[in-house]
Amino acid sequence: MRTQAAALVLAACASGAWAIPTFDEVRADFKPSDTLILSREGEVLQRLRTDATVRRGQWVPLADVSPALRQALVLSEDKRFFEHSGVDWRAASAAAWGNLWNQRTRGASTITMQLAGLLDGDWRQGPGGRTVAQKLGQTVAAQVLDRRWRKDQILEAYLNLVPFRSELVGIDALSRTLFDKAAHGLDDREAAVAAALVRAPNARPALVAQRACGVLRDLQQRPSTPTLPAAPAARVDCDALDLFTTAALQRRAFDASEGVAPHFTRYLLRQRDKDSAVPERVTSTLRAPLQRFAMQSLQQHLRELRGRHVEDGAVLVLDNATGAVLAWVGSSGQLSQASEVDGVLALRQPGSTLKPFLYAQAIAERRLTAASLVEDSPAQITTAGGLYIPQNYDRQFKGWVSVRTALAASLNVPAVRTLVMVTPDAFHRQLGAVGLPLRESGEYFGYSLALGSPEVPLLHLTNAFRTLANGGRASPVAVAPGNRNADSGRVSAAAPLDAKPRFTPAIDPRAAFIVGDILSDGNARARTFGTDSVLATRFWTAVKTGTSKDMRDNWAVGWSERYTVGVWVGNASGAAMHEVSGTSGAAPIWAAVMGFLHAREPSRAPKAPQGLVRAAVRFGPGPSSGAGAPQPLEAARDEWFVPGTQQPLFAMDSIAGEAYSSSASGQKTSKSAARAPAAPASASVAAPARITAPASGTVIALDPDIPPARQRLQFTATRDAVQWRLDGKPLGRGARVPWLPWPGRHVVQITDAQGTVLDEVRLEVRGAGVVTAPTRAGAH
Repeated sequence: MRTQAAALVLAACASGAWAIPTFDEVRADFKPSDTLILSREGEVLQRLRTDATVRRGQWVPLADVSPALRQALVLSEDKRFFEHSGVDWRAASAAAWGNLWNQRTRGASTITMQLAGLLDGDWRQGPGGRTVAQKLGQTVAAQVLDRRWRKDQILEAYLNLVPFRSELVGIDALSRTLFDKAAHGLDDREAAVAAALVRAPNARPALVAQRACGVLRDLQQRPSTPTLPAAPAARVDCDALDLFTTAALQRRAFDASEGVAPHFTRYLLRQRDKDSAVPERVTSTLRAPLQRFAMQSLQQHLRELRGRHVEDGAVLVLDNATGAVLAWVGSSGQLSQASEVDGVLALRQPGSTLKPFLYAQAIAERRLTAASLVEDSPAQITTAGGLYIPQNYDRQFKGWVSVRTALAASLNVPAVRTLVMVTPDAFHRQLGAVGLPLRESGEYFGYSLALGSPEVPLLHLTNAFRTLANGGRASPVAVAPGNRNADSGRVSAAAPLDAKPRFTPAIDPRAAFIVGDILSDGNARARTFGTDSVLATRFWTAVKTGTSKDMRDNWAVGWSERYTVGVWVGNASGAAMHEVSGTSGAAPIWAAVMGFLHAREPSRAPKAPQGLVRAAVRFGPGPSSGAGAPQPLEAARDEWFVPGTQQPLFAMDSIAGEAYSSSASGQKTSKSAARAPAAPASASVAAPARITAPASGTVIALDPDIPPARQRLQFTATRDAVQWRLDGKPLGRGARVPWLPWPGRHVVQITDAQGTVLDEVRLEVRGAGVVTAPTRAGAH
């Protein structure tokens, strides 16, 4: 009966042993604790830990393991590994004899037997040791392994599956964590420590060092070739090895994330199907050379801005046709104190970058044309929170200008007046159509919506500009093959990397073309940016910059024939920058990335869509300067029109700017100009002189981040023959007088030649940051 029972036990053990998987199956089932994000070229861009229960690196082929480690492991664990058939019967006999006489001997478990235990948990040693059945099963399995697998496969699988210390499993995780290098670079000393950890993974450092010292001695005595005798015993400095081992066991050099696309990686993995397993490798839409260049350009430029209190930035590059994300740099990395914050997704005020969508809507609704005249002059708009007084970045006004100039030169007051025509609620709906859903209603933001007072992420803003690049057609971005809706929370099944998305109409294509033509016009932007601006590229591009209130955010977003590039510069903390404008902050980075994209690739201007009319236009004269005949407001040119809005001449019907300035909400428009109601017909009785700007009760907030000279105000009156007084002291004479404000409450008066007060207003100047109107943003 005993013989039969033993036979049954042996048969049961043997049946499990014959079910051992093949080497290829073990290799295929190996799952690292990290996910690798690959570029479209197949290059590893980022490694991110996605399994918190264990720390595994990549599978390491035996050829990529250092010879020192291979020899140290064999010397330490199984000296006759290459001689026996899976079970070292000589060592087993010695162990049995030692146990019989209560002598301490090394265990008889071979590398092959240990691997069998790693492959099948039934044969793994428990807290009380292995049972007889487990030992028998492990013995049979080791012999089966040795017959089915090659020795190099056994050693390779063992090195990748063996637990070393704490959560570390496999030689890749061990070598990168404790020695900060790949497995092929381990030297004798490091190999000895690794081999010692196999025997006692969680032993005290002193015990690990003691065992490593013995392994190192064996290594140094090994013959250089199999035919030569062993070298004489070398002296090993065990004290030094103890210090080295203690330091190594405390090191944690294997970071949870490593690479050039950390923020993109997190975003990409969030888009996958939540019910699916985390993949080992994910191919993305990123271009590896472009990603590295964008990151380097951002860091280099921020270093150049050192001293201006700016440390963060973000860059996004999209393919116009497919929406594929080609570069995603969410942070300046080591330059930032908040490098984990993703600047591509962070909500920030976009400033003047919303103006193209406003003018596109006004053109599509036939309220304006690219040649229509709008007045850039002081305006005071009554809101629920008080008077809203928009200002230009340079605190200067240009007078009557065309829409082309107003948009290209990024003038704030004409934009606000355009929003008065369109209405905030209608513009709010337009922004939603291009992928910029805002948290609050248009009524909440009011007229500050024209200057970018809401908060939007760079991802959505750049994709909205891509809508302009695609003739007013919108589609979501793509971050992986088959991913056509990055906001849906899922990555769909694999599809061609450059598959074209489904577009939906969001902007009138004729208006989108006209806006793109304006934003590509270097002459039109010259009044603000100059003719040699960094925005002027050697190839066709259309671009818009923006700066939010208090210089907290700076933007440059634009497109070429094939790409759309968005750049944000600022501080993740929300702190203001110091004297960083549209052309000194984000624009140089935008220009560098565009130059890299088109170093060997042309960019041609788009063709006009059907239904547009190109016609010659002239402009009427501006106000007389007293030095001769008045000059045209702008030079004659050919201009694009929506059919039915074209006309040969654009001129002012009357000069009633004073009334228009004081009541922007009451304006009337025509094809020729955005202007005020006509002046009274009767002039038999002269109207009394009045102060037209500022309005009484105005509160002015000084901005410490803007140079004082750029905060100069203009006092205006309805007559030239007046004298100005400020707080009872003479200030100047004439219809316009500049004033450099200082904090306090002030009384502004105009008098006649005899000193009689004709009009008076009161205003207050505050230190900085105090506004009673809705949150304001703006600049160019």
